[in-house]
Amino acid sequence: MEDKNREAIALMKEKKYEEAAQQLTEIIEAYPNEALGYINFGNLLLQMNDVTRAERFFLKAIELDQDAATAFYGLGNAYYQSETYDKAQEHFQKAIELGMEESDVYYMIGLTITKQQLHRFAVPYFMRAAELDPDDVEKLFQYGLTLAKCEYIEESKKVFNRVLKKDEQHSDAHYNLGVIAVYEDRLKDALNHFNLALEIQPEHILAANGKKRVEERIQNGDKK
Repeated sequence: MEDKNREAIALMKEKKYEEAAQQLTEIIEAYPNEALGYINFGNLLLQMNDVTRAERFFLKAIELDQDAATAFYGLGNAYYQSETYDKAQEHFQKAIELGMEESDVYYMIGLTITKQQLHRFAVPYFMRAAELDPDDVEKLFQYGLTLAKCEYIEESKKVFNRVLKKDEQHSDAHYNLGVIAVYEDRLKDALNHFNLALEIQPEHILAANGKKRVEERIQNGDKK
């Protein structure tokens, strides 16, 4: 069974969805009382954007094994995709309670809380996600962005600079450092960051607007 599940997951990664579905169907038929086949089929359905059916498979997995953390995580993803954020958060939390200590579940809780506009409560989850997966630039960036939304300016500045150390081509990190520089009246630094963001991503509308406003301020005699 384990080998067949691994094969099915490999097929999913290769986006061979029909073959993966056939493999998982055979697993479920052979092991109808094992949760893992239902969990993997639920994950497959999520990849195919079939959220309604995915939910049913995760619920069946939980019915078979109430301690299956990955089933609760999968169900959380289903609710997140359907924008039922309170239920998504509840199931991600349950996955952690059952022992899931992976970066992705903390990251998803952070995103879920952010969708509910409760940014301060999301901070520790993004921080933990970044701690558990220090090489994931986007998780680190999201942590910095949430700090900035909470007006933890110095902390967010440090995080955005960490992002740039890992990926100097991260246009959004430059843009946000530009915004912070404007907030701190460091207009030349702000202009530099907006210019760098636009060099990396010429269509970055927010950076273009930020640059225009800073240039207007400088032209009007604000030399900071």
